[in-house]
Amino acid sequence: MALSNRPRTVPRYGTAAGTGALAAFLLVAVGGSPMYVDWAQNHTDPTGAGGWFLRLLAWPAWRWQADEGVLATNLRAILLIVLAAVLLYLLPGPQVDRVAASGSQFLSGWGAYALAAGITALLATLLGPNGTLYAAFQAASVGVAYGFFAGWIVGLASLGGRA
Repeated sequence: MALSNRPRTVPRYGTAAGTGALAAFLLVAVGGSPMYVDWAQNHTDPTGAGGWFLRLLAWPAWRWQADEGVLATNLRAILLIVLAAVLLYLLPGPQVDRVAASGSQFLSGWGAYALAAGITALLATLLGPNGTLYAAFQAASVGVAYGFFAGWIVGLASLGGRA
């Protein structure tokens, strides 16, 4: 048997949930990195739409310093990745809807990321220092806004996988 005729044991593309989870990880790893957060704060205009969006991408910030609040900040970044992956696997849209799979993959990825960001903000604020229910509700609204405006990236990444 020739080398080029061997059967494929590894699929050519990943699942929609897997590629979406990878995109969520990259959004948090790159957009939340201390280097990007500093750049966005120092080099973007907060009054313009582009600057606002670039600053919003820095919302799941994580950091290495062991100062006050680092647990809640890093918990937010970790929870966002984990919840996004779980919700991407649990949302049944791409598995059930075979006819319009690409549309459902996109919307399912986008919705999963928005929901994950809201839940993450809520939980990270409640579990963090001085977490009140009012502060958690306010943080959840910021998290959902982040998920809405950044979730389309995860939705697009979900299009690259098979259902």
